[in-house]
Amino acid sequence: MTTTASEPTASESAANGAGSNGAQATGPFDELMSFAQERGYKLDWLRKAEIWGSGEESDLSRGGLLLQDLAGSDPAEVPAESDNLTGRPRGTQPRPVAPRVGNYRVRTKADIWLRNAAELYEEAVQRQWSSATDIPWHTLTELPDDIEAAECKLATFLTEIEFVAGDVPGRWISEITPEYFEPRMFLISQVVDEARHLDVFRKRALANGGGLMERNPRAGSDVFAGTIDSARDFTEMSAKLHISGEGSVLTIFRMGERMAYNDAEKMIYRLAASDEARHVAFGVMHLQYLGQTMPERREEIHSYLDEAERGLITGTNQNPAANANPSNAALAILLGGGKDKIEEGQKLALAMRQRQVKEYVQRVTVAGFGERFEEGRSAGEMLRAYASA
Repeated sequence: MTTTASEPTASESAANGAGSNGAQATGPFDELMSFAQERGYKLDWLRKAEIWGSGEESDLSRGGLLLQDLAGSDPAEVPAESDNLTGRPRGTQPRPVAPRVGNYRVRTKADIWLRNAAELYEEAVQRQWSSATDIPWHTLTELPDDIEAAECKLATFLTEIEFVAGDVPGRWISEITPEYFEPRMFLISQVVDEARHLDVFRKRALANGGGLMERNPRAGSDVFAGTIDSARDFTEMSAKLHISGEGSVLTIFRMGERMAYNDAEKMIYRLAASDEARHVAFGVMHLQYLGQTMPERREEIHSYLDEAERGLITGTNQNPAANANPSNAALAILLGGGKDKIEEGQKLALAMRQRQVKEYVQRVTVAGFGERFEEGRSAGEMLRAYASA
């Protein structure tokens, strides 16, 4: 039989399921399809999807083929809710006999979503660095004992809190349905970032003749038994960790070059700040999305921010600059240039605390909850006292 231009080819017929309704096969491939289907083999995946042939071309000038570039080729809309417990990523075809592999707690889009998760993930992948090869460790030189001790004290503290910053979101990764794989993938990249931060600050403490110092009494027990680790909701955790906790550390990293004594330390703070900024952006954008799509939860979010502000002030949110922290004294020594110049250092530490509060207010405002600062909901007096002490 001659196939006309209007008739499907054998392979097209096969891909569209010809033979399954009893029609006679028209070629070897059709015969194979009929043979398989009569014996119960599932070959539905050979049928062409509606998007077949609508692939995307990479744009190397923008960094190659990015996750967000494929949105137009993905017919699967992000569901508002999901009952998928099988580990099946969004867009793949369901299989009725697939076993349940997860008991995901996060199965509602509003509980995890943000509009730029794919972009943040791609940035994280492209900006990975190695503490072994990207830090100019050869620039470390012998420092005065008080400066080296302060460096080691701060590095010890940062080693501890970066463990917390990776451990807590890491616990949520397996709780998120794969329907929402973009934020899931970003959180995986954050755990990698935090492992590298733990790694680089531990190396700094040990690499220049000093060593790991006594742990900060607030860095462990108060954080692990406190508000960040005990969060019962992903948004609660993100508000306290990403916006308040990591936000306060980001301010310190950004001022790192002011208290660095060599190129190695400058590079450590510069690269760590680049990572930390992504984590903070994740929290801000998630809070913004949730506040816009579920306004009925705004009061709940304000309660999370109430606790986050108390953590910023008391240091239970991983804040090295909080008053009465041993790490705060270490910061003053580093900023001032020695323990004999600690008064000058305290002035600069005060400027750091003021900047922390200013940047925290800006983040919360961008997230869409700036009314707390205008209506008296925020712990304004406490924030002002913290920024002036």
